[in-house]
Amino acid sequence: MDSSLPCFLFCIFLTGCVKCSSNHQHNGTRHFDYCVLGAGPAGLQMGYFLSKAKRDYIILERNSGPGSFFNKYPRHRKLISINKIYTGRQNREFNLRHDWNSLLSDKPDLLFKRVSSEFYPPADAFPLYLSMFVKELGLRVRYGVDVGRIRAMQSATGRSYILTDQHESDYTCSVLLVATGLWVPHKVEFVGSELVEDYESISTNPEDYKDQAVLILGKGNSAFETAQSILGRASRVHMLSSSPVRLAWQTHYVGDLRAVNNELLDTYQLKSLDGLVEARLEKIVITQRKEQVKRRSGGKRKDTKGKLYLTLKKYIQSRDKKNSSDAAGEELPAYHIDNFPTRNPYDRVIQCLGFRFNFSIFDGSSCPPNSDNAKGRLPAVTAWYEGKNTPGLFVLGTAAHSRDYRSSAGGFVHGFRYTVRAVHRVLERRYHSIPWPSTKLLTTQLQSWILKRVGEASGPYQMFEVLGDVILLRGSHCEYLEEFPIQALPQFSSISGHKVTKHGLIVVVMQYGKKKIDYLGRSRAETDWTKAWKSNFLHPVLYFYDTLPTEEEINLRPSGWPLPRPKAIHHIVEDFLTEWEAPVSHIQPLRRFLEHCVQTDLRSFYAESCFRLSLTHRKPPLFCQDGYLKQQGVAQDSQPWQHVHDAGLMPAEQDAETSGTDAAFPSYLAQAGASMSSGLKLDF
Repeated sequence: MDSSLPCFLFCIFLTGCVKCSSNHQHNGTRHFDYCVLGAGPAGLQMGYFLSKAKRDYIILERNSGPGSFFNKYPRHRKLISINKIYTGRQNREFNLRHDWNSLLSDKPDLLFKRVSSEFYPPADAFPLYLSMFVKELGLRVRYGVDVGRIRAMQSATGRSYILTDQHESDYTCSVLLVATGLWVPHKVEFVGSELVEDYESISTNPEDYKDQAVLILGKGNSAFETAQSILGRASRVHMLSSSPVRLAWQTHYVGDLRAVNNELLDTYQLKSLDGLVEARLEKIVITQRKEQVKRRSGGKRKDTKGKLYLTLKKYIQSRDKKNSSDAAGEELPAYHIDNFPTRNPYDRVIQCLGFRFNFSIFDGSSCPPNSDNAKGRLPAVTAWYEGKNTPGLFVLGTAAHSRDYRSSAGGFVHGFRYTVRAVHRVLERRYHSIPWPSTKLLTTQLQSWILKRVGEASGPYQMFEVLGDVILLRGSHCEYLEEFPIQALPQFSSISGHKVTKHGLIVVVMQYGKKKIDYLGRSRAETDWTKAWKSNFLHPVLYFYDTLPTEEEINLRPSGWPLPRPKAIHHIVEDFLTEWEAPVSHIQPLRRFLEHCVQTDLRSFYAESCFRLSLTHRKPPLFCQDGYLKQQGVAQDSQPWQHVHDAGLMPAEQDAETSGTDAAFPSYLAQAGASMSSGLKLDF
């Protein structure tokens, strides 16, 4: 064998590698169409969709592995996202309704249950699952890239973004997809904050809190998670925030307090030393007393060295006092109110106030504004998750939660895996002219398709009142678009690539009732289908519009409504099993509503009935037009059909875009009772 051959082959290989890398590197700058910042669940989910579409992308991650946030948080190492493996169903889409950790992919076995079978899994399982997701899908992730600066650049070819890492290397891209999550601890400035410990650095060993009095600032899940871990060791645990506790099972918001963390509510309500108080953090003061001892009744003395006191700003005599550790006795609340709830000292004060988005890496040309909600902790984004005033920069995952803060599941994996897919469809339309995926159906098939979607689809079920199915009516057929961001309906045509005709559209969303009730009381659920609009629990709602809602109508919609007032609205009564397949309570009212929208009979008929209706009506029912009169399901005998055609009994096919709609129901609809529906609540 020629000894020069291995060297020759190596040169060929090296030349090929240089050629391959030159597509992305020029003068030290790496170029990509898409840069995904962050290899957490949202970034990897977008990476999957970009990879499947064969797009030019890179995922940049500052740590050495995916999902690094979960290597530390939650501090007490238990996730509160449901991992329900056994549902009694084999339908993968339905099962995702109850699997809150898996990401979407075309591999049916690439699910979180491969790394944990626990209902509330250990936090260490999540980075393991994400690593498996990257490996099995072959996603392009570059680790150890700590982007410290992002700036936008406008050129003749359009806007691009430049990302600079810790080595001063640049990455440029036409589209920047920010999936960094929320990892910067949220802080509130108040007098004495230097005496407070932080959630991210406290000890997680319960023995370190033995017989100590602890004050926790905050009442979210991180605060209650901390309280729960020390309840059995601390002498007392008090929790303080500006708002009362919000329970997830009452608000239907998974970011509120979950039952898995709420044991302190028992000890508070059963008066076992623990408790909850309300006060604005900006108005409190954490301080120490000047005196190191305090006389108790009976002449005994108690050492108070190092103890911390909670007082209020208004009691501090010197308002510009810089040193918060020397408050006098008359500056403590017990001096003014002898039964002040938190008058006794604490051994430790811990703040658990959640996290915020890292705005610091963006310069003025690329930084999205702060959101109006969530105390400005999140970036403001459009209804299609593009940063406001930052075209070409999209925010994914938890960081995009400002769109549905405290109202849906967009800040959590089981919600944002679907909003990420929606963003990808927006990108495909805008940059590659690929319209939003749709299914063309005969109008007679619409009812069955809707029932199938509301019975099994996970996207609208988890992202209720945010993502909805849009049905474009086309006369004898319709187009069905899944999981469209409904707040973006005014821009529907440009975002989706589909047009709305004069036949109108129907939007299918999942909603909770808006009335405040006792969710454990006897009358908590509505079972009467004639009062479906009074449903309190999650149920499907259909909105019918003649034309697309305008931006102004979206902004002025009724309080609590996800959409503006439509021409007609139909609630499918809530169902204990969330199956919505009962013939009388669910199916028949839905059919009558659809008949009202499409102005035709959607019932199914035997061939004999179709024949009779064809002889006696100018427009037979649509089922007969699409089936019987088009020889579907009947013997192929051309001669009888030719006689029917010659006699003018078979209607000529018309283009769905130009066919007219009767102003009134055909006569046979009145006989069928289609114009009367006790289950409808129509708003005109």
